[in-house]
Amino acid sequence: MTRLTHIDEAGAARMVDVGDKAATKREAIATGRITMSPEAARAIADGAVSKGDVLAVARVAGIMAAKRTSDLIPLCHPLPITRATVDLSVDDGGVIATATVATTGQTGVEMEALTAVSVALLTVYDMAKAIDKTMIVNDVHLLKKRGGKSGDWSAA
Repeated sequence: MTRLTHIDEAGAARMVDVGDKAATKREAIATGRITMSPEAARAIADGAVSKGDVLAVARVAGIMAAKRTSDLIPLCHPLPITRATVDLSVDDGGVIATATVATTGQTGVEMEALTAVSVALLTVYDMAKAIDKTMIVNDVHLLKKRGGKSGDWSAA
């Protein structure tokens, strides 16, 4: 079995030492969806939600979350993010968020991309909950990562 990198010999949680690793270009892309009623999706698409422009606020929230991931996930390293984008698309049944995060560093940005998607979708929920309290955030997952010791990876 592969040894868990965030657990020391005594079984205690630890932050992995990446100090001796070379800094390389790294990128991660994650996605997720929030399902909702057609009425809520239409209101978001039309810019008719009383709290304001849901997509604009969710985009900024996701980017901010990527930059603050190490404050939220206990064993993540703070990283110098060089790029963070959050793309949002609305269809009849909800909103899809896709985040791309990049850095030149000693560890990857998968958690930053996943956090960006999660917070963007939670922001959609917060802003549209007056229209639909039954919204469901689901299918948050990594699509692709590039760079680092383990190389490139893609979900499909």
